[in-house]
Amino acid sequence: MKFSNACRNRFALALMAVLLAAAPARAELIVDITSGFVEPLPIAITDFFGEAIEEAKVGADIAGVIAANLERSGLFRPIDKGAFIQDPDTLRAGPRFGDWRLINAQALISGATQVQADGRLRVEFRLWDVFAETQMTGLAYFTTPANWRRVAHIITDAIYKRLTGEDGYFDTRLVYIAESGPQNRRVKRLAIMDQDGANHRFLTDGGSLVLTPRFSPTTQEITYLSYAAKAPRVYLFNLTTGQQEVLGDFPGMTFAPRFSPDGNQVIMSLARQGNTEIYTMDLRTRKVVRLTDHPAIDTSPSFSPDGAEIVFNSDRGGSQQLYVMSADGSNVRRVTFNKGRYATPVWSPRGDLIAFTRMYQGEFFIGVMRPDGSGERMLTKGFLVEGPTWAPNGRVLSFFRQGRADERGQVSSKLHTIDLTGFNEREIVTPIDGSDPAWSPLIP
Repeated sequence: MKFSNACRNRFALALMAVLLAAAPARAELIVDITSGFVEPLPIAITDFFGEAIEEAKVGADIAGVIAANLERSGLFRPIDKGAFIQDPDTLRAGPRFGDWRLINAQALISGATQVQADGRLRVEFRLWDVFAETQMTGLAYFTTPANWRRVAHIITDAIYKRLTGEDGYFDTRLVYIAESGPQNRRVKRLAIMDQDGANHRFLTDGGSLVLTPRFSPTTQEITYLSYAAKAPRVYLFNLTTGQQEVLGDFPGMTFAPRFSPDGNQVIMSLARQGNTEIYTMDLRTRKVVRLTDHPAIDTSPSFSPDGAEIVFNSDRGGSQQLYVMSADGSNVRRVTFNKGRYATPVWSPRGDLIAFTRMYQGEFFIGVMRPDGSGERMLTKGFLVEGPTWAPNGRVLSFFRQGRADERGQVSSKLHTIDLTGFNEREIVTPIDGSDPAWSPLIP
């Protein structure tokens, strides 16, 4: 199957959801995610019932993906299926809530799968409050059988939002730089995968060095920097068609561009006549506008979600610090004043925080702060941790962690996620080393 066909399968899902009737809730089961350390909620996730063997297998696979998603969030603890008393078949008539209370399940997820006469797959799920003995929500989805995994992510998003009150982030993807080969001849390719590491595929062949990929707001395009023929060029990669387009030739670029929130512009740092400044390019007209004008190095810009402001780093104050300015380049103000150097700032999709990399006393840190620089808080540290990127709900970050060189001089670089509490760091397993991840918005 060619890549373009795979993309069409993901975007042309013909996915339809139907709300399943729910009894009025007598109590509200809500997960508190505002405190620093959250005790995971015990939750029972049964295999989705299916009459036929293939339906039952898909049902078990869907339940497995949902359980893995919720467990990785750090907010839920799926209960071992070996402890279940009621089976998926009898659950179709409704839960025996006493059986689930015996194993300390506070919430229960049940479901069913069925292949329709027209070949579509019908997947339904129900979320139950065990102690209130009520259904909290329920939906049925109709899609093609090949899209069962995406349905599992969408169901997880619905469950996560119902229990936490915040949007989920599971029906998303990550693009990153896949790395292989010895340190002095490193091969770097663009790769993309679901947020859980599934459906992994390479987008480029490794013939040219590629760096800093970033998603568009629609998730259908990626912008990145490539050194084809040893000349730095900015490319747009269309994930629906697989086509690549040169955005422009920008010798000396220090960081690849990022899209504006409306997707009509890219913002980037360009080195011209020995001076690195921040520019925007209108994707419709290709008009380039210079935003900063200072002899220092101004780089790694990121728009606020409303497009009104831009965060960037600069050494104009004598050390590498973070600055915020209006979208037209006016009203520049410094927002970090601590010791060490700051880099790779990126604005949260919710607008309330800025994530960054900080280098201090020989260590790297991933941290967050408010847009005015207050409330700075470190989430993780290491020999080299860098490149934070936000999940679309603004609660989880991905980044890459590189260790020290081994006895052969080789280093390993792995992708990780961490939530805003700083207590739930997880590795995302990839086929080879990875760096510089970028998290997509929710898939349309």
